[in-house]
Amino acid sequence: MISVVIPVFNEARSLADLHHRLAQTLKETGEAYEVVFVDDGSTDGSIEILRALHAQDRTVRVVRLNRNWGQHAAVLAGMERACGDVVVTLDADLQNPPEEIPRLLAALAAGHDVAGGRRVGRRDGVLRRLASWAVNRVTSAVVGVRMRDYGCMLRAYRRSVVERIVACQEAAQFIPALANTFAGSVAEVPVAHDAREHGRSRYGLFRLLRLCFDLLTGFSLLPIQVVSLTGMLVAVLGLAFGLFLGLRRLIVGPEVEGVFTLFAILFFFVGLQILALGLIGEYVGRIYQEVRRRPRYVVSEVLD
Repeated sequence: MISVVIPVFNEARSLADLHHRLAQTLKETGEAYEVVFVDDGSTDGSIEILRALHAQDRTVRVVRLNRNWGQHAAVLAGMERACGDVVVTLDADLQNPPEEIPRLLAALAAGHDVAGGRRVGRRDGVLRRLASWAVNRVTSAVVGVRMRDYGCMLRAYRRSVVERIVACQEAAQFIPALANTFAGSVAEVPVAHDAREHGRSRYGLFRLLRLCFDLLTGFSLLPIQVVSLTGMLVAVLGLAFGLFLGLRRLIVGPEVEGVFTLFAILFFFVGLQILALGLIGEYVGRIYQEVRRRPRYVVSEVLD
């Protein structure tokens, strides 16, 4: 069976077209399938449309969360309830055409554990593409699996990988990075990328940068290690500069010139200290989130 998990947040105008195109594509594969829609606290009537789709198509399952928990929490809720040997994730905005799913299935049939889509001819702005490029480079370095597009939600996973993802009880999760960590073989498949017809993307520039910071602190100790090494380097440079100023005072005598340079150096040191405290606080905050053991999402309704 193929399970398609689709997080939904205020996508009422796209759902009917998405369901029609997705059903046609899945029928052409000749495999049994199910579609798991996860309503992530929509306020535009999406849940009513999903109820109607469930009533007319018994392959449609609906999971409704009690509020907006975020895209990855919604995908995780769908994965935990998916029954397929292969689980495909897909956004509901139709920017990633469902007709591309057979390409991902072919990559899994070739022996890969994970097949990730790589958006070709992206219909996003320049700043969005630049921010996405930076996040992809950071994610590739942190995870250790180089991919050109970690942000594409059109992805396919074998059941074994999905079970490992679901077994993780971390408070914050980035599913593509987790999957590549657990997978033995990963393929990246070029897929089309259409313009968004309705609404606007929830991933703005600030959210992408925040995601990059979450990846760094959630999957690696590298940031805090870099700060520690930088602190050692600054301490050595500060000691050398202090010796230089002492020798200069003995040779030249007292001076008032250069006081602004000293202020600039002082501000630089203070900035590094604040950055270090911020990183430490980020790691402590993640520990705090984990020890509270609060649920990653709350389900208010399930239509099976």
